[in-house]
Amino acid sequence: MNDVIRPLRDSIISETTDDTSLLWACRAGNATAWEVLVRRYQRLIYAIPRRAGLSQDQASEVFQRVCLTLLEHLDRIAQPERLGAWLATTAQRESWRLARRERATQPLGNDEDEGVTELPDPALLPQEVLERLERQHQVRQALATLDLRSRTILSMLFLRPEPATYAEIAGTLGIPEGSIGPTRARCLQKLRRALEAVERA
Repeated sequence: MNDVIRPLRDSIISETTDDTSLLWACRAGNATAWEVLVRRYQRLIYAIPRRAGLSQDQASEVFQRVCLTLLEHLDRIAQPERLGAWLATTAQRESWRLARRERATQPLGNDEDEGVTELPDPALLPQEVLERLERQHQVRQALATLDLRSRTILSMLFLRPEPATYAEIAGTLGIPEGSIGPTRARCLQKLRRALEAVERA
């Protein structure tokens, strides 16, 4: 048994290692795998309590609880390839529990009280919101596997509140403005392939 665990514990882990391999390495005690896994899903986990109306501090508490739950359930996760969905569901439940606890401990006031704030709705997030957050996470994962130039172009065009102009992109990357359109199309094809790989993993 030790001959099986040792290679997993000592295996080389990178940001592109798939979830299943990361989970097996975590089970074997590989600390780097745990760090990569937590980093990979941190944004997704935080997004769920924030979307549910919880504060930044409350979102941090949810994040810690989800990480602890994952650590406790490492050996019991039957479908490692569905880890993102498992974490999203766990974050949703922890957000609901925290909101319910906050509601129960909120002192009762009357309509004349000043500064009374309304607690977040403890209702579970709609399934489509969870699915959208998980999809956004997959796109970020796929984007992270691309080369720097492709990531820069796609980030400047699609991940900003206001897309960068072609002149801005040309200045940033030091390429002719006229080449950005064809380069953009190639970058999107790379992203599509990377996303398919993430979905298969």
